[in-house]
Amino acid sequence: MALLSITNLSFSYDGSPDSVFEDVSFNVDTSWKLGLVGRNGKGKTTLLNLLMGRYKYQGSITTSTVFDYFPYNVSDTDMEKPAIELAEKWKPGIESWQILIQLDQIKMDPECMYRPFGTLSFGERTRVMLAVLFADENNFLLIDEPTNHLDTDAREIVKEYLSHKKGFILVSHDRDLLDAVIDHVLVLNRESIEVQAGTFSSWWENKEKSDAFALSENEKHLKEIRKLKAAADRSNRWAEKNENTKIGFDPVKEPERNISTRSYIGAKTKKMQARVKSYEKRIDRQISQKEGLLSDIEQVADLKIQPLSFHKERLIGARDLSIRYEDSEPLFEGLSFEINRGDRVVLSGENGCGKSTIIKAIIEKSGMISDESFPAKIEKGELSVGSGLVISYINQDTSFLSGTLKSYCKKTGLSESLFLAILRQLDLEREQFSKDMTEFSEGQKKKVLIAASLMTPAHLYIWDEPLNYIDVFSRMQIEKLIKKYAPTMLIVEHDVRFQEVVATKVVNL
Repeated sequence: MALLSITNLSFSYDGSPDSVFEDVSFNVDTSWKLGLVGRNGKGKTTLLNLLMGRYKYQGSITTSTVFDYFPYNVSDTDMEKPAIELAEKWKPGIESWQILIQLDQIKMDPECMYRPFGTLSFGERTRVMLAVLFADENNFLLIDEPTNHLDTDAREIVKEYLSHKKGFILVSHDRDLLDAVIDHVLVLNRESIEVQAGTFSSWWENKEKSDAFALSENEKHLKEIRKLKAAADRSNRWAEKNENTKIGFDPVKEPERNISTRSYIGAKTKKMQARVKSYEKRIDRQISQKEGLLSDIEQVADLKIQPLSFHKERLIGARDLSIRYEDSEPLFEGLSFEINRGDRVVLSGENGCGKSTIIKAIIEKSGMISDESFPAKIEKGELSVGSGLVISYINQDTSFLSGTLKSYCKKTGLSESLFLAILRQLDLEREQFSKDMTEFSEGQKKKVLIAASLMTPAHLYIWDEPLNYIDVFSRMQIEKLIKKYAPTMLIVEHDVRFQEVVATKVVNL
């Protein structure tokens, strides 16, 4: 296919002193299956929007191909329209037979195209949009986090579908998806951008090796600089001491010395000073070779958590549980499970099966929320929550976050200095500290909630889809934390790699 060439690209948002991109250049082939990877806030979605021509920028973006973007924009009124009508709006001129071919490949019933879009589940909406997106094979496709909010089964379907496609840039933090789908990686490093053939895991393996080499080279340069500085300081002191002997001497103690000796001492001093200058040049050379070595290092800071120890072995117990909302069928029936001290239980199941409802039922039972805040009711069975249980809860919703981090700390009673320190460890840049949280990316908002939870000593940590929008590096950082401190947890999370690392039990609904 065609070549996409980006040359000297620079961009910053209006009113922001921070540059998102500065003098960036790289080339990609539009036949590639390209994974776009980077920390939260590094500009992944911004880059896609620049390719779509949605922002003004400096530099050049050159290609003969046409871009299309996932997810499509859907308004409130669009929710009432059938998907087939929206498809004509999203991709003008597309034929229905082209969409039907893609629907078959992505395992969707064509009937869904004739239902109001708002009646479709998250997974169904994603699959319909992807079917429309790939219906025209001449486009270069920009796909932004297609598996967020999708259950495990829907993720598997999307993964299988994308693995047979080509000609796209995929933004995702799902390592399992990236490894199954892509053949090249475009990485937004801390200070640079690189393009490399292979999967995410192959890139990460090379990255760890190059980082280890850079750290060893840095240490080697630091040792050499310390040695040279010590030698320069020693020679400088010798030169000063020697120079001080030029004027004034005791004829009794130094009978062989005369006025002509001054020129000899001066020449010796000059030689020592020349040696000092030589050391200084070598120091400068070592420093210049050291510069930039650590600019792109991905060092994952060790996070801490202070879980409380509950006085009983069992914290939560569910026996033959059935929950339903008013005027609806039960979400599930006959559910039984326990959460004991040290357990990390993952709730698994398709969207809408009641995972978040179980969490809210536990929180309501613990007294954290009132009955009025929980419209669903236990129809059968028993749900027991330990007396005096302290829970730290992360809601999957971030829409309530607004104001500065300082005001958030004041409202929640958190220590501001410690809270900001944890956010720095999660790689939230200092420039964000003074901004309103409504300006944060979704990943940055999630980090605010995670930091607040980590600061809250609790018997049980309940996290409802905590990793949506969280970058790959922070995911690995959180995995390391959980493995080290082994807090008791109840988690809803569809990231397969995360489940494999942290879960001690999986409860399937």
